[in-house]
Amino acid sequence: MPQNYVPIFIFLLVAFGIGAGTLMLFKLARPAKPSKVKLMPYECGIDPFDSSRQRYTIRFYIVAILFVVFDVETIFLFPWAVQFKALGVFGLVEMLLFLGILIAGYAWVWKKGALEWV
Repeated sequence: MPQNYVPIFIFLLVAFGIGAGTLMLFKLARPAKPSKVKLMPYECGIDPFDSSRQRYTIRFYIVAILFVVFDVETIFLFPWAVQFKALGVFGLVEMLLFLGILIAGYAWVWKKGALEWV
């Protein structure tokens, strides 16, 4: 029975060896001349003017949740559209219910003003 695990151990050993070997090769090949400018955080070519360890506004999280909600909507709509004829009226009613809940959430978010980009 242990002989069945030999290929797995060989695979893990080779994977670890490739990763460690690549890191060591690049450590030896690159120039190691760090300076204050090179160690600064890179922000799209703009010099950093504030700490990156600050709190985010709640608007950031609301936008992230909205993205997830509408992404999930797309994930559910595509297979439904492919199998529309096979699902029949029951599938249509279920999708209308799903879209109704989604639109109610969208209207609530719009009413709260989360979609205003100021």
